[in-house]
Amino acid sequence: MTTHAIHHFINGQRSEGTSGTSQDVFNPATGQVTGRVALASAADVDTAVQAAQAAFPAWADTPPIRRARVMFKFLELLNTHKDALAEAITKEHGKVFTDAQGEVARGIDIVEFACGIPQLLKGDYTEQVSTGIDNWTVRQPLGVVAGITPFNFPAMVPMWMFPIAIAAGNTFILKPSPLDPSASLMIADLLQQAGLPDGVFNVVQGDKDSVEALIDHPEVKALSFVGSTPIANLIYERGAKHGKRVQALGGAKNHMVVMPDAHLDKAVDALIGAAYGSAGERCMAISVAVLVGDVADKVVPMLTERAQALKVKDGMQLDAEMGPIVTRQAHQRITGYIEKGVAEGAQLIVDGREFDGANAGEGCAEGFWMGGTLFDHVTPDMTIYKEEIFGPVLVCVRVPDVATAIQLINDHEFGNGVSCFTESGSVAREFGRRIQVGMVGINVPIPVPMAWHGFGGWKRSLFGDTHAYGEEGVRFYTKQKSIMQRWSDSIDAGAEFVMPTAK
Repeated sequence: MTTHAIHHFINGQRSEGTSGTSQDVFNPATGQVTGRVALASAADVDTAVQAAQAAFPAWADTPPIRRARVMFKFLELLNTHKDALAEAITKEHGKVFTDAQGEVARGIDIVEFACGIPQLLKGDYTEQVSTGIDNWTVRQPLGVVAGITPFNFPAMVPMWMFPIAIAAGNTFILKPSPLDPSASLMIADLLQQAGLPDGVFNVVQGDKDSVEALIDHPEVKALSFVGSTPIANLIYERGAKHGKRVQALGGAKNHMVVMPDAHLDKAVDALIGAAYGSAGERCMAISVAVLVGDVADKVVPMLTERAQALKVKDGMQLDAEMGPIVTRQAHQRITGYIEKGVAEGAQLIVDGREFDGANAGEGCAEGFWMGGTLFDHVTPDMTIYKEEIFGPVLVCVRVPDVATAIQLINDHEFGNGVSCFTESGSVAREFGRRIQVGMVGINVPIPVPMAWHGFGGWKRSLFGDTHAYGEEGVRFYTKQKSIMQRWSDSIDAGAEFVMPTAK
């Protein structure tokens, strides 16, 4: 198979960089190498930062309405090329094409939100705060900002960041995952076609070295990161040490509580889709089914039947429900968790390790394939309950009542997303009030907030003070300035030595 080179995008041009190092990019469905992605050196990162720094003054001084017009043009181009972008994601990540289309659509939502930046940047004005004095606030851009994004959403997660950052007047450097980097360059090309000036949006491909160079660079004013909790914690601490504003979204262990009064067919549909969609490689995937009372005896057989019947296929087949695991290393890691679950005494109901990739489609025998795995009788002390597996593994925990379910979830170190399926309004209300999780769904299995609300968890799922996108995203990428003004006719004669007060 022919491979292609995947480069950086710096100051409006593709660049091979200076490091001379690269790594393979795979199609997870076939296991074949499809490209080689350049890995940036610290010098390459500095080149991108300098380009962004040079572009910042003119872009920050561009009226917000004109910046919004570039976003509107980018939005038009995204809608035109959204299927091509989704196909590129499927061929490098492995998620099914319809899921990739959904990813792109959710990213487009953020671009639409960013098109309203003239309204979003409006400050507050108070006339006559004191005699002859008016006071108002404005929000101004930070400068060069950066986003470090994960493999599981190579289009959507970057679009959580750069549309708002750029529309607000910043310049941006994207460091995507080297596992599926092609989407980043497609986005760069579309932004250039939309009329974005050179240097405002840059892409540096790379690994740990490029991440560290961005964290340490003195001209990078803010960092947004999405990934695992240990790395999020390190990036937050190191970035803060260098005086940067940091927003670091970490890991998750998302629970779905099924109450005895729930509509069980719909609850099982929700569990199957939320646990096995995108092969479980979502930070909002449901990985724990919390089954209340005797509902487990009904739900587990239903889950078993559905997990065994999953359509695990090459993602470009339109009836596919689940594609391959992103890399061979990830496959091995997930396999290790399944083995540990068995060793620690969990009941293995459906074993995804038994899936044969030859059944996924032509040419797929050597791909990174795994079926859905289902465990029952899992307890909170087991590794498969405590740790994020990030794969198609659903574990069932049995509890006697909703109070125990809430306590179980609140005791977990992660607080990203949670769901409760019930037909009781009082249970739903109490659950929403008592649960210590950042994103809550009532009969909604994956409660990812819409573009104007903002995304983020609690506890060790988020490091930093603001959530991603929405109005909190605007605040993250801007700083407030307060201006007080008066004119000489209203100034009393003589020096004042006391603290100014309203008069």
